Amino acid sequence: MPPRKNDPKSSHPLQGKVALVTGAGSGIGRATALALAARGATVGVLSHTEDEVMDACREISERGGKAVALVADVTESGAMADAARWLLHESGKIDIVVANAGINGVWAPIDDLAPEEFDRTIAVNLRGTYLTLHHTVPHLKRGGGGSIAIVSSINGVRTFTTPGATAYAATKAAQVAMTKQLALELGKHQIRVNAFCPGAIATDIEDSTEIRDREETEIPVEWPEGDIPITAGAKGRPQDVADMIAVLAGDEARHVTGSIIFVDGGQSLLR
Repeated sequence: MPPRKNDPKSSHPLQGKVALVTGAGSGIGRATALALAARGATVGVLSHTEDEVMDACREISERGGKAVALVADVTESGAMADAARWLLHESGKIDIVVANAGINGVWAPIDDLAPEEFDRTIAVNLRGTYLTLHHTVPHLKRGGGGSIAIVSSINGVRTFTTPGATAYAATKAAQVAMTKQLALELGKHQIRVNAFCPGAIATDIEDSTEIRDREETEIPVEWPEGDIPITAGAKGRPQDVADMIAVLAGDEARHVTGSIIFVDGGQSLLR
């Protein structure tokens, strides 16, 4: 007898679901788009970089999945509204939202961190999360419910040891507050909201991170055997976060909301 559509034992537990993933052109976002598609969901692949979007969509298609290309800047309200409407036009509904897009921004002493640098990190990480949910929650409500995943970080939640990361930590703490607030607000609409807090993950995000005067804000600590206990110091993979997001997007996690899931190999417990 074939497994039922939403049977956890099925290889396609998200069959018939439609997901939107921001920051899906690379890193955790791309891995999450692939993981959701592999479980049967149609995935709206959203990034501000068109080449990355099309490449991710091709990979999903080559693996037998379904993808909708969405090019938008998460800080722009009109662009995000258009992206949500296009995904709805192409796929008929939205069931899953992954607010993942984010930047490290500039890490610098507070008296050196320029207002425009602070504002840019707030715009992408926090305003971007707000706009993603502002423009998708109405569709989740009309569809009778759904799942929201907000990708936060151990920084600003459990750990505060990243030198100069004041703006970044502030946005990540705020995302967790949003998660808890919205879990209550949206519960009556059968919309679950959970936050995922990765530790060190092997992505390209550090390539665009500007760090100034690290020695002024750093408090040196040495872990001779590595600061990630479960991997002896090796960074996690984007897939490690993506798989947890995909699992909690499914109906088997129907009673999980307002939760903070740490995907860090125990790193934040040590720090």
